[in-house]
Amino acid sequence: MIISLILAFLITAILTPIFIFLNKRLKLIDDPRLHKHPAIIHTKPIPRGGGIPLFLGAILTGLFFMPYNTVTISIFLASFIALIVGVVDDYLNAKGKEISPYIRFITNILVAVIVVAGGVSIKFITNPLGGIIYFPSPISEIVSVLWLIWIMNMLNWSKGIDGQMPGIVAISAGVIGVLSLGIINPQAANSIDATLAFIIAGSALGFLIFNFHPAKIFPGFGATSLYLLLGVASILSSAKLATAILVMGVPLVDFVFTIIRRILDKKSPFKGDKKHLHHILLKLGYTQKQIALFYWSISAILGIISLTLENKSKIFAIIMLVAIMGGGLLFLHTVTKNTDEEASF
Repeated sequence: MIISLILAFLITAILTPIFIFLNKRLKLIDDPRLHKHPAIIHTKPIPRGGGIPLFLGAILTGLFFMPYNTVTISIFLASFIALIVGVVDDYLNAKGKEISPYIRFITNILVAVIVVAGGVSIKFITNPLGGIIYFPSPISEIVSVLWLIWIMNMLNWSKGIDGQMPGIVAISAGVIGVLSLGIINPQAANSIDATLAFIIAGSALGFLIFNFHPAKIFPGFGATSLYLLLGVASILSSAKLATAILVMGVPLVDFVFTIIRRILDKKSPFKGDKKHLHHILLKLGYTQKQIALFYWSISAILGIISLTLENKSKIFAIIMLVAIMGGGLLFLHTVTKNTDEEASF
């Protein structure tokens, strides 16, 4: 498992500077003067397309360490499709255009369906009141597709700060990998799941070297390919869903809060804005490095906590996390909104 992590790290770390050079030559650049998106915070052109080395680091390592079966073929095929659509969007962004967010969302549905059709599905979850809740077909498949779509979109919205996304992905994958090894819970041991998780962690860490502030390359929408793989790793064994929710708790709650906020404001949930948690923290005076470290620290703490809790306890921990984070986000939005109104007045 460690060798797979190291190999994925080395491949991604070696390929990323190559693609930084190539993307500059190919004009695959995120130029804030052309790419007029409300969430943009960088002020100078920076290469996009980081999803390519992330994907290559994962798939090339997977060819050595993953078995060849319907599951692995379907997940890497779906991941490749997500990469292609994402890179096309990155290219259009460089021209001051973009693929419709609805088309990107439909693509996420398509790749999730491919993965589930290949045999990856949530068969059961732990009942917080005791016992197991089993999902019959087609409920199992529907829940699995929704989960994968959620993970992909949530992490796509969590890359607004340099280094934010790869750090979260690396920590989340590492925690899932440790749980999959059965060190904490022998009954949850799953070598395929663990291998995929450590490959993802290695790839994310290799990319982080060049994405930490000041970023030399952005992941772009092509990185959806890696988010899909992380979603798969979290559901190859249903016992890891609660762990995934906890370790990715901060971006997850921010994702849900953002959708509800946009709907209440009578705006499309797909319409980008500058009101995510990391934007608010920037407005409060924190630096990009501090915000990235904040996300990593919370993810690591929640990950360690999730490894020490029983499944029933994880459910209650998730409820507490949602309540605390939701209340904190509401408070921060109110404070910053009042400050903006006073400044405007």
